[in-house]
Amino acid sequence: MSDPIVTITLAQQHDYQFDVQFGGDVAPLRVDEPAPLGQGLGPSPVQLLATAVGNCLSASLLFALRKYKQNPDPLRTEVTAEVGRNADKRLRVLGIHAKLHLGVEAASLQHLDRVLAQFEAFCTVTESIRQGIPVTVAVYDLSGAHLHGSLPPA
Repeated sequence: MSDPIVTITLAQQHDYQFDVQFGGDVAPLRVDEPAPLGQGLGPSPVQLLATAVGNCLSASLLFALRKYKQNPDPLRTEVTAEVGRNADKRLRVLGIHAKLHLGVEAASLQHLDRVLAQFEAFCTVTESIRQGIPVTVAVYDLSGAHLHGSLPPA
């Protein structure tokens, strides 16, 4: 389990560019807003949100499979954040769509049905974000077969 309190520090470097300090041995990260506000020299807040969802889902799926001594490597995850205007005409993340791709055929993995039925529930970030933003998740195997979840909107 991760720490019950997570603290990061952002230090402005120039305009909308900030260096994020995570503490410990973790390298700092430069973040920035896209043009025209910033220069796009680092990930934006929306990209970081999508990254957090994708990383948490990928790690949860990997952990669940490894509990059964299964190897789905290499996993690949694609996350799309849908940005649009709310009723007040303010930009908001309207939805997040994650597609996880196993690096192997589904038939080579034991207990896959059980893993797919529960891995999302253990993803701290995704389940927290779902309280305010719709998140769809779909899992595919190496052949592209759809194994789990809803398909993202077209």
